[in-house]
Amino acid sequence: MTDEPPSSQPNGQQISQRENWIVRIKRALRLRDPQSKDDIMDIVKEAARNKVVDAEAVEIIEGALGVSKIHVREIMIPRSQMVVIKVDEKPEVFLPKIIESAHSRFPVVGESVDDIKGILLAKDLLSIIMENRTDFALEHILRPANIIPESKRLNVLLKEFREKRYHMALVIDEYGGISGLVTIEDILEEIVGDIEDETDDEEDEFIRQVAAKDYVVKALTPIDDFNDQFNATFSDTDFDTIGGILTQAFGRMPSRNDVAEIEGFKFRILYADSRQIHLVRVTTPEAA
Repeated sequence: MTDEPPSSQPNGQQISQRENWIVRIKRALRLRDPQSKDDIMDIVKEAARNKVVDAEAVEIIEGALGVSKIHVREIMIPRSQMVVIKVDEKPEVFLPKIIESAHSRFPVVGESVDDIKGILLAKDLLSIIMENRTDFALEHILRPANIIPESKRLNVLLKEFREKRYHMALVIDEYGGISGLVTIEDILEEIVGDIEDETDDEEDEFIRQVAAKDYVVKALTPIDDFNDQFNATFSDTDFDTIGGILTQAFGRMPSRNDVAEIEGFKFRILYADSRQIHLVRVTTPEAA
């Protein structure tokens, strides 16, 4: 779509309702000759007041202008919350993590998180699973990992994502260690707001019932929320989350399928790494 010539009338000619808001904003910017981003936002907000664009358009434009000021470290998923797969893990070990997290891409590591081997795309496992193969090795289906510094600005990274056609980057700190990861969706959410899809949980995402007495519970569930849900009496004096109580109960960092019983509740670890517990299955007491 091409722009129409600017109107010679003071208020301009009537803008057709069929024109989209991008064309209208381009016209306003051309007429006003803004000298800074603040000038642009002033024009956009004035356009909103005149009902040329709606509030959602204002938020998108403001977000797009703002990404150049934001560094990767400000939005990245921190190392402690990364879902990673070890290159020597068997399918029966890593498949539950893929299913529970519902992510599409996973960093694959060696001896530690700093030893990045590549990126696993969940879709690359489909043919292997369909063929029921057990003789495959993860390293044969990995994609190259993209490594970026924490200081990279989001607008630069978004351009790289588009030009190189990748969707995830691993972030390193000043000492060369992995400090987190960032995806193209993380950047887009800075522009357009939260993006929810069919895999996103609802507001009660911390606790999900899977059977009459069984629940899948995120370890980050606040103790108050847990108590309210199950009529429990766990103390929040020393810990804020149910994961903290479990770590204390085990006396160590537990592994998958480790079980602890506390005040009548049975907790079975579904997913934990070397740093924290992520997901547990809770069986409530008979009286709960």
